[in-house]
Order: sequence, then C-alpha cells, then structure tokens
Amino acid sequence: MEMRRNLPLLIGICFLSQMGGFMILPLFPLFMEEFGLSGWMLGMIFALFYVGKVIGGVPAAALYRKLGGKRALIFMLAALALCMGGFAVSKSAIFFGLLRLLQGLASSGLTVVVRSIIGDGGSVENRGLYNGYISSSEGGGMVLGPVISGWLAIHWPLSVPFLLVALCCLIAVVTAMGIKDSTRKQSVSLEASHSVNNHHYNRNQNNQKNVPPPAAPTTESIQAISHPVTMTKRPLLIGYITVHALEMSAYAVFLTYFALYASQVMQWSTLAVSLAFTIAGVSTLASAPLVGFLSDRLGDRLLLCMLGMSLIGVEVMVFLSTSAHLWVYIGMFIGGIGGACYMDSFFAHIGDHVPEANRSSAIGKIVSSAEIGSIVSPLIAALLMETSSLYAVFVFNLLLIAAAIAVQAVMRTRYRVKQG
Repeated sequence: MEMRRNLPLLIGICFLSQMGGFMILPLFPLFMEEFGLSGWMLGMIFALFYVGKVIGGVPAAALYRKLGGKRALIFMLAALALCMGGFAVSKSAIFFGLLRLLQGLASSGLTVVVRSIIGDGGSVENRGLYNGYISSSEGGGMVLGPVISGWLAIHWPLSVPFLLVALCCLIAVVTAMGIKDSTRKQSVSLEASHSVNNHHYNRNQNNQKNVPPPAAPTTESIQAISHPVTMTKRPLLIGYITVHALEMSAYAVFLTYFALYASQVMQWSTLAVSLAFTIAGVSTLASAPLVGFLSDRLGDRLLLCMLGMSLIGVEVMVFLSTSAHLWVYIGMFIGGIGGACYMDSFFAHIGDHVPEANRSSAIGKIVSSAEIGSIVSPLIAALLMETSSLYAVFVFNLLLIAAAIAVQAVMRTRYRVKQG
C-alpha cells in the first residue's frame, strides 16, 4: 500500500462510516417507543449486531488477503449502505434485528480491513500516528453524526436519518475506489522472492563466495530482534483477545444504555444526549493523532492502553455521580481521549509484533473473538436493568473496565520480564 496516497482516502472512509453509525445511536430510544420494545428486546437486537461482529472478523481477513484492501473495503461499505437503507423501511423488530446482524458483519470487516492496511503500510515509527489519524477521523464522524440525527429526529420521520446514513456509505464506496491496492502484488512478489532466495541458499550453502552479503538491518528487523515475543505466540494472543473482549464489552454496554440512562435517569433531551456523543467525538478527533505520536515515541504501548481504559472509567464515574450537563460533558471529553489512547496503541502494537504474512489473520481473530464479550455484556446489562436499575448496568460497566486494566497490567509485567 502506498500510504501517502491511501491514508487521506482511508480517513475519509472512516469518517463517513463512523458518522453514519453514530447518527443512528440516539434514535434507538425512539425506536423502543415506536415498536413497543422492552429493554430485554433492545438488548437482544444489540446482541445480534455483535454476533455479526464475531462472525465477520475472520472472513474479512480472508477477503483482505484474497481480494486486497480496495475490493474488501468496497464490499464492506456496500453492505453497510444496504443495512442503512433497510433500517429506513423496517417495520418490525425481527427485520431490524436481522439488519443489525448484517451491519455487525460489515462493521467488523471494515475494522479488520482498515487496521490491516495501516499495519501493512506503516512501520514501527509511524503505526501509532497512522492509527491515530484513523481514530481521529472516526471521532470526527462521532462529532457530526449524533447532532445531525438529533436535529433530524425533531423535524423529520425516523427514516430520513437512515437514508442519509446510506448515502454517506455510498459516498464512502466511491472514495474507496480511489485506493491504490498493491497488497496482492506485494504478497506474490514477496513469496516469489523468498522462494528464489531459499532455493539459491540451499544450492550454495556450502559455497560462501556465492552467497550475497546480508542486507542492512531495517527498522522492522531491529524491532523484531528487540521484541522476540510476538503476537503469534498463543499465550500473548489469548491475552490480547481477553483484553479487547473486556474493552469491547464495556463499550457495547455504554453504547447500548447511555442514551437510555441519560433520558430516563438524568432526564435529558434527545439533543442533549446527542451533544454528549458529539463532545466525545471532538475529544477523540483532537487527541488521537497526538496520542498516536506519543505511542510511537514513548514505545510503551501497553501503558497507554491502560491509561486509556482508566480515562474511560473516569467518564463513567462522572455521569453516575452527577446529571449536571457541564460535568458530564467534561467526563465525555476525558473518555474520548481514553478511547484514542487504547485504540491507537492496541492496533499499533499488533502491527509491531505480527509478521506481515500473518497480520490480517491475527487482527481478524482478535476482533472476532473479542466481540463475543460484546454479545454477552448487553444481555447481562439488560438483565441487570430488568432486575435492578440502569445504575447497576454502569456499575457492571466499571467492573469490566477494571478487569481490562488488571489483565493489561499482568500482561505488561510478564511481557517486560520476557523482554529482559
């Protein structure tokens, strides 16, 4: 991938897709009223979205390897456009749930493809920054999406925001057509080169004067030497799946129930809820490139992941302790920084420690496996809401965040010991 050409296009694609996704979030309480859905049914519909995300990661990685980044992106974005158009004409909870399943498949696939492109096209010195640009563009989508949908919901039927999201996805499809995709050619070239070099070495291994001098060490080779424990090792891979599952579980609970908590417990309007999501997006938009740059320079990506989860915990504790708009908005701003810290460093770390041949496959496995937590957590939260209260839902959310920090702390300690 030629990142200088492709990065601006990827930024635009992620901005449009994220804006579309966040436009529909404030609308779900309205759907509950229109369809007469219970909290349990809403949890089931959201769980179907995460079922799709579990299913979608590994096939998306295979599509990326087979078709390349460009075609895989177009496929995922077209599926998202189809989902959003379907939401606009949906008349039943069952159809809505099926569309959410398909949306989850496409959403997971989009994450795998974009992060694989960044991992393959970047290097140790800039993967954090490149991932920061992607997170920033997603934050920009969070800024506009909720505000637009909140305003449209006041003046127009619910179908209008969904149709607008479908249009955004179609624009992203056109943008993806400009991607310069050299992944397949590079892979074939590398495989052929390795085959020729191995044959040459085997034939001449006893003849030193015919063996070419070793190439000068690159940044990637130096990184591989200084970090012998890679993401392909099973214990570390399981550890990262666990951490990402806990993080995505907490995120799923937040996205599913914050709008309900704000409207029912804090007595906020739809526009005020939309503004809260917007402020989180502004925070991510502004902080993600800087956080990614710090991740590259400091070199301790796991520590930044832990810091990010801590800041997300602060965000939750703020709105549990007060309903004052100003303080909750400040908490949302802090949480946006935390999300950028985690996502930038997490995917940059994968890029640093997984060989290119296995990178998209590893990302697909991690994304898919981690989303299992996103299926279970909304269901547990729905049960807590039915048997206790919405407050208990976010206490559960804090426990998930604390567990993620604890696992990362253990992993960081063991990782540093192995590196020593």
